[in-house]
Amino acid sequence: MTQHHDSLVQTQFGPGANAYIASAVHAHGADLARIAAIAATHAPAHALDLGCGGGHVAYAMAPHAARVTACDLSPDMTAAVAAEAARRGLANIHTCCAAAASLPFADATFDMLACRFSAHHWQDVPAGLREARRVLRPGGVAVFADVVAPPLAAADTHLQAVELLRDPSHVRDYRTAEWRAMLAEAGFAIAAVTEGRLRMDFAEWTARMRTTPQHAAAIRSLQALASREVAGHFAIEPDGSFTIDTILLEVG
Repeated sequence: MTQHHDSLVQTQFGPGANAYIASAVHAHGADLARIAAIAATHAPAHALDLGCGGGHVAYAMAPHAARVTACDLSPDMTAAVAAEAARRGLANIHTCCAAAASLPFADATFDMLACRFSAHHWQDVPAGLREARRVLRPGGVAVFADVVAPPLAAADTHLQAVELLRDPSHVRDYRTAEWRAMLAEAGFAIAAVTEGRLRMDFAEWTARMRTTPQHAAAIRSLQALASREVAGHFAIEPDGSFTIDTILLEVG
């Protein structure tokens, strides 16, 4: 039986909520440190972690903000974030369940907004970015960080294919040029762009999303058939681990 995309996302992420809180890939990184530094500089009265997942952006902003709202489509995910925030003694973190394209907040609610590794699951990224612009006050700062597709078409196709096999709620890893265009269309001005590379441990990457053995085998088959250019771009390793491109965009 087919599901609405939002239901599919909840099905995929709800049971794995605690795995995302424990995930080293999500709990650390230069991009997360940069978000914390921006929060420290701006000291927001109210910050939004949009598509919070395991809540790591919220935990990073909380010491520097009067209030943080961690928003995610999955009730299981927000419940896990609330429990982890309580465990860490971060009483200024509050949670909310909502889709990025339909946020239940008034205009100009937030002084800072950060979204990390979430947008590639959104059904309508332009709509989500318009909502982000709406709820961010004029003069506020926003940060978007995500996996990006490479410019080489064959590598782009490979990335989307393995992402979808691993996680059927995957929509698209956008190229940098697409991110720039969508942000501009939503009314954001880009202040800084930081590109990076991130190694994905195959066993951990598939286990976190409970990828079936059949789909994991299909991913390994695609990796084995990849051209020299594609295999080289992703630095595919004998055990299937590989390296992806990331981007962090600071906008206002």
